[in-house]
Amino acid sequence: MAQSHLLALRSTCERLMVGATIVRDKRIIAGGYNGSVSGSDHCIDEGCYVIDNHCVRTVHAEINALLQCAKFGVATSNAEIYVTHFPCLQCTKSIIQAGIKAVYYAADYKNHPYAMELFKQAGVSTEKVELEQVSIDLLPQNKI
Repeated sequence: MAQSHLLALRSTCERLMVGATIVRDKRIIAGGYNGSVSGSDHCIDEGCYVIDNHCVRTVHAEINALLQCAKFGVATSNAEIYVTHFPCLQCTKSIIQAGIKAVYYAADYKNHPYAMELFKQAGVSTEKVELEQVSIDLLPQNKI
């Protein structure tokens, strides 16, 4: 989950910074974050392109991670996905179609009842997890 939070920092749509990490056999196979189509304008540069209260310029983190797998021929069947926010309905459908078996998310975000129903019907487990805060002192202690 920490990796997904780091990926979210790369989001180029400031409406919601989301990160997603796909894991299979305890190995990271792909990552994604909210951002524009490759080679296109980014929200942070041109502003969001909002239609019906949704930024249509943005490709969601989950989709970007799944497309990375597709682009490089990496199988997603029986993998797990770690996402900073509960997936939207369109991402839910894509996750199911990709054969992902489990979704771990850190924050609720407009959890659509139909998305939850689809996950249940498809046998995809969902679990809200807390990111444990670990304090690491990266700088040496100054001794005077």
